[in-house]
Amino acid sequence: MAKYCGIVGFMETVETSPGVWTEQITERKYYGDLVRNRKRFENVASQINENLNIQNEFSIVSDPYANQNFHQIRYVEYMGTKWKVTSVDVQFPRLTLSVGGVYNGEIET
Repeated sequence: MAKYCGIVGFMETVETSPGVWTEQITERKYYGDLVRNRKRFENVASQINENLNIQNEFSIVSDPYANQNFHQIRYVEYMGTKWKVTSVDVQFPRLTLSVGGVYNGEIET
């Protein structure tokens, strides 16, 4: 099991001016383990190049902020790229983050 130290991005809704709410990313540094390290190429008929998806799992040591805001986690930075978090498993005192494709900054609903 490899060790992990990196950035986790949380999406928060903040009031930028009275009555105006916008979403912004808060980045925090966490330590933990890389539990699973897998890659997968996705072949889409309408595209020339294949999409690269990783199916990694990170087990991070959480703090009170992560425990209260685990539902707002959007990405994990790994090897210089931000990867989209697809699921979070709460196993106190750790959070297990499963990641998929590259995070492109878009807000998914």
